Amino acid sequence: MADETKKAEILAGLHDGVVEFDEDRTVEVANEAVAEGVDAYEAIMDGLAKGMETVGGMYARQEYFVPELLLCADALYAALDILKPHLKKENHAEAKKVVLGVVEGDIHDIGKNLVKVMFDAAGWEVIDLGADVKIERFAEEQKKAGAQVVGISALMTTSMLAMPKIIKMVKDGDPNARVLVGGAPINPDIAGSYGADGYAPNAGEAVAAAMAILAQS
Repeated sequence: MADETKKAEILAGLHDGVVEFDEDRTVEVANEAVAEGVDAYEAIMDGLAKGMETVGGMYARQEYFVPELLLCADALYAALDILKPHLKKENHAEAKKVVLGVVEGDIHDIGKNLVKVMFDAAGWEVIDLGADVKIERFAEEQKKAGAQVVGISALMTTSMLAMPKIIKMVKDGDPNARVLVGGAPINPDIAGSYGADGYAPNAGEAVAAAMAILAQS
């Protein structure tokens, strides 16, 4: 078991490797985490996912752009491949399914892609529908996969107007399904008025928001 100083160093290395899109470094530090006995879930969430949260902030501030985001995600996934086999059974037992997509008529998928990375890192099974998704598909794919959560994103005020229809379709198909919404024009009040179970202001908070709405059910 790594001592606290060593563990902090490893978590910082994973974080920085993602932020600096240094795939070699994240792989090296992930292997070190395994060798030192650092808990894999902790390494993923407090190292890799935290790094991606930092990246999300840099993208929002226009310090990073799409090419950098993709490279950061590559660095994260390379380390994830090493760490995932070492997750403890209780982490696997908690694995949930989430359907993610951007509403029809909207092709802005960077936020959704960041959310996907966060759910991947947290050990969820992600059914990624992509962007410009027909409204019926959310409910269809949720039912097919038996997903506990459906995440809907919209970046345009015109496309967000379809959200109440999608939420109703999902709930009609499976009253136990929970719906999480997000995107620039959305806020908690709008989410509530649309019938959503929860709202995430950014990718970094999406997994916690999903867990919170599941805990309420």
